[in-house]
Amino acid sequence: MTRRLLLGCSAVGNALAERTREERGELVAITDDTGWSSTLRDRNVATVEADPTDAANYPDAAAIVVVASDDADRNVAAARAARDRYPDAMLVAYLGTAATEAQRAAIAAVADRVIDPVEAVTGRVCEALGLDGEYPGDADGPEAAADAAGGTEPTDADVETDVEAGLAAGPAQAPDDEKPARLLATLRRLSGPLLVVAHDNPDPDAIASAIGLTRVAESIGVDADACYGGEIAHQENRAMVNLLDIGLQPVDEIDLEEYGGVALVDHSRAGINDSLPEGHPVDVVIDHHPPRGPVAGSFVDIRPAVGATSTLIAEYLSRFGIAPDRDLATSLLYGIRIDTKDFTRATAIDDFRAAAALLAHADESTLERVESPSVSPETLRVLAAAIENRDVRGSVAASCVGEIADRDALAQAAERLLDLDGVTVTFVYGYMDGVIYGSARARGADLDAGELLRDALDPVGSAGGHAAMAGAQVPLGLLAEVSESEAESLAEVVETFVAGRFFEALDDAPTQPAGLPPEFPTD
Repeated sequence: MTRRLLLGCSAVGNALAERTREERGELVAITDDTGWSSTLRDRNVATVEADPTDAANYPDAAAIVVVASDDADRNVAAARAARDRYPDAMLVAYLGTAATEAQRAAIAAVADRVIDPVEAVTGRVCEALGLDGEYPGDADGPEAAADAAGGTEPTDADVETDVEAGLAAGPAQAPDDEKPARLLATLRRLSGPLLVVAHDNPDPDAIASAIGLTRVAESIGVDADACYGGEIAHQENRAMVNLLDIGLQPVDEIDLEEYGGVALVDHSRAGINDSLPEGHPVDVVIDHHPPRGPVAGSFVDIRPAVGATSTLIAEYLSRFGIAPDRDLATSLLYGIRIDTKDFTRATAIDDFRAAAALLAHADESTLERVESPSVSPETLRVLAAAIENRDVRGSVAASCVGEIADRDALAQAAERLLDLDGVTVTFVYGYMDGVIYGSARARGADLDAGELLRDALDPVGSAGGHAAMAGAQVPLGLLAEVSESEAESLAEVVETFVAGRFFEALDDAPTQPAGLPPEFPTD
């Protein structure tokens, strides 16, 4: 199979041919310019001297196509022909010189990456002036930046650097060099907008990955939204969403019928640790956790050797030449750091590479604020009560914290109790507005927290979750009336009722399937 196809040639195309001809996979060039044909052949590039706009001259298959003549009109024709011939290929198109807005729009309609020579030099100028992507002076647009540099024309090096982003070979450990092209092909085939679904109670890796994948879809004209189920409970996670202005919607505000496709990030099966109906059709799956069952999807990229899904998303952004904005870069970097415990756990070389690339775009001061958020007095009170009232039996700790004002504090307290020596399962519960709420966590345990809560409390309320994270809700109902007629306080009545059912269910608690790694992070 032809890995790279060069259509048309120019100084830019010639330089790219020189830089990429030694890479894995065949490089074929098609140009009707005799001079460039001779130059390319002298460099041992397989060259066909023919019309690059005529698909009859094209090879049977190509993974990456680069349109690179200086003639904007011919580039439009070549890009259209290439897209028709290779609908699944990654198409990078150079505008050429003096392209009109109409030509720019025509190329953008079919290409995955459009390289504008004026914008290429603009980036260099802004970098030199320390403007971080802003255009200097009062005038707007890339032309103004070029004027600020004294009318500088784009050099071949400027444009080569920008085009190469679309040709990057990516990390060596990527298992399939064709995945970027296949991801784009899957997104293009959608009949409507894409819904990117993070797992329930999303962590920073899931949050950042969801937003990053929407950015990939939007780069090729596919509208996309990101959503989550459950809660964003941790102070750090809420700080991340608020400080970085992350547009993540609760799944109960989403109408699935409005979307033409679904993508899962940081988990791999619909209805398993997300709020989709079980077995709901899925188009894209990107994850780093080993699946515990069959994974369905038109495009699936699961790499357990990598420490974070954010690493995979950062890789795709790089492969497609998409520079993440400051908020997205900061989010992805934070996602990698959290899932790898600052590169001390299950870390691959790809994680280091992705983090190094993201660091150039990230806002370190915002990252510090995310990592050190203010803690509400209610959260501190609930945590103190959870520690003081804990009932530890073996490796399981349960704690009633009484009346609460913020149910999110329960999840944080359950997480914190896991830091107790010898404790692998925690359950913290309290009540507000006539309902008992509970949150369970497990780490390195053979107990399934979701099944444990279902056994204990589903018959009297609603409960569920998965092996490492679960929740429950039980109406107070008659318990409130009992406390009024007895000497016990309501907190004592609630504790007697809930703890009794919880520890009774613990005796017959189901375990996770033996020999299978956890599908989702347990911390």
